[in-house]
Amino acid sequence: MDSAALRENDAEKTPEFPIPAGCFAERVTSVKHYTDNLFAFRITRPQSFRFRSGEFVMIGLPNAEKPVFRAYSIASPAWDEEVEFFSIKVPDGPLTQHLQKIQPGDTVLMRQKSTGTLVNDALTPAKNLYMISTGTGIAPFASLIRDPETYEKFDNIILTHTCRDVAELDYGKELVTALKDDPLIGELVEGRLTHFTSTTRETSPAMGRITTLIENGELFRALGTEPFDRENDRVMICGSMAMLKDVKALVEKAGLKEGSNAEPADFVVERAFVG
Repeated sequence: MDSAALRENDAEKTPEFPIPAGCFAERVTSVKHYTDNLFAFRITRPQSFRFRSGEFVMIGLPNAEKPVFRAYSIASPAWDEEVEFFSIKVPDGPLTQHLQKIQPGDTVLMRQKSTGTLVNDALTPAKNLYMISTGTGIAPFASLIRDPETYEKFDNIILTHTCRDVAELDYGKELVTALKDDPLIGELVEGRLTHFTSTTRETSPAMGRITTLIENGELFRALGTEPFDRENDRVMICGSMAMLKDVKALVEKAGLKEGSNAEPADFVVERAFVG
């Protein structure tokens, strides 16, 4: 495409509504649809935008005078030159019904401040870090497993991802496979990152809700590890509200204490996540 055509294309994609105060207006650089319900996309990163791996930010679209914003975990690590997100598609969702139709060149709005509890700073150091996720709850962990700091603080990283169907696990599988050849952290990941997947509907090698697999010990048997132990293990949890509640109860039963940015401890939960 020549420069004139590019300018014409950009003009066609100019937002119809003014950009709200306190927002970045960023360009979509890539979009990948994994299933009828899941897609990932990347946007340009403002030079002034700083965040910690695992945090979330509010995003929206410039399609109204008062656009709808929703909290989205940032799936890219803090060092990335772009900002990545992993999203569900809700047919009548106030934001996702429109967001799922974005294409490269479109504009996405992003608030200027990120926050969240799923950060390395909220946990004290330990031997093992378990990242327990369902659905698009894998997004903050996609950020953290690509951050060298995670490997400085923990010896072993165990990422669990539970979805209904096998195809919904593809985003995480692609990510973990690509990490082995990553020039920045490929060597750090080698032999230290374990990816455990399970499904609740479609047949796969490991089946069942992650809470069930923790409770009956199948998760630990599959990994060759011991049940949660406060001395050795730290846990991050992100996913559906029911899962958050159940897994939190299980780790507390094991004696782990909830941490925060102000008071680091043994486990953290991302309450801003929905989906």
